[in-house]
Amino acid sequence: MSAPDHRPRDAGSSIVALRVDGQSLDLEYRRIDGPRAAPLLVFLHEGLGSVAMWKDFPDRLCAAGGYRGLVYSRPGYGRSTPRPHAERWQADFLHRQARDVLPALFEALAVDVVAEPPWLFGHSDGGSIALIHAATWPDRVAGLVVMAPHLDVEQGGIDSIALARDAYLHGDLRRKLARHHDDVDSAFHGWNDVWLSEPFRFFDIHALLADIACPVLAIQGYDDRYGTMAHIDGIADAVTDTTLLKLHGCGHSPHRDSPTAVIEATVHFVAAHAPGAGGTALEDRPIDIH
Repeated sequence: MSAPDHRPRDAGSSIVALRVDGQSLDLEYRRIDGPRAAPLLVFLHEGLGSVAMWKDFPDRLCAAGGYRGLVYSRPGYGRSTPRPHAERWQADFLHRQARDVLPALFEALAVDVVAEPPWLFGHSDGGSIALIHAATWPDRVAGLVVMAPHLDVEQGGIDSIALARDAYLHGDLRRKLARHHDDVDSAFHGWNDVWLSEPFRFFDIHALLADIACPVLAIQGYDDRYGTMAHIDGIADAVTDTTLLKLHGCGHSPHRDSPTAVIEATVHFVAAHAPGAGGTALEDRPIDIH
C-alpha cells in the first residue's frame, strides 16, 4: 500500500494512490465535511457513474442529515485510472470491488472502519457492491442504503443493457458520458461487456445476504427498466432489519427521479439506527411522487 497522494484533479475532487493485487491505481474521491462525530456516508456509484455524475445529491443528503460524506469513482470511471482497453472484467468484478478496492480505499484514506463503521449508500452496481462488502465484513458497516441493487441477473435488465450499447454506438450516449469520464470507452465497455457476457448470467448474491448484520434501507422504483421489486424484496426476506421504500413514478435512479423521498427516507433511517440518535423507522410502504 502506497502513501496517500491527495493531488487535486478538478473542482472539488482529489486523487489518492493505492495498490490492489499488486496493481497501482489512482482513485478520484471527494470529501463532504460535517461534524467529526457525524455518521460517514460512503457513496458507491452505478455502472456508468462517477463522482461527477452524482452531481450535488451527496451534498444535499449530507446537509439534510448533518453527515460527513465520501464520494469516489471506481477504477475505470471518472478521473480514476482507466481500464486498459484490452482488459475484460470478469464475472466477479463486483465482488472484487467490494472485497479488494473498497477496503484499500478505506485504508489509504485512513477511514477507521473498526472504530467508526461507515454507512454505505450504493446505487445499482454500487448497491450490489455495498451488499457484498457488508456481508463480507458485517462488523465494519453501520448500515446500508441501496437503490436499485442487483441480487442476480434478470432478462429485462439484460435487454435494457443491450439497448444502452446501441445508444452508445449509434446514438448520443457516448457524447453525454464523455463529460464525466477521462476515458469514456473504458467506463462504458468495462460495464457493458461484462454484463452482456455469458458467465455473468450466473451472478447471484442471494446466499451472501444472510451474513449482513446491519440495518438496510432498500429503495426501488416501479418504472425501473434494469430491475424489478424482486431484488429489494429478496433483501427483506434475508435481512431481518430491512426497510423497503417502493417508489411510483420512479425509474432506475431514485436519487434523480425522486430525490426528496430518498433524502427524507435516508435521514429517518439513519436517525432510527445511529447510536444515540432519535427517530423512528419508516413503514414499508410505496410512496407516490408527482
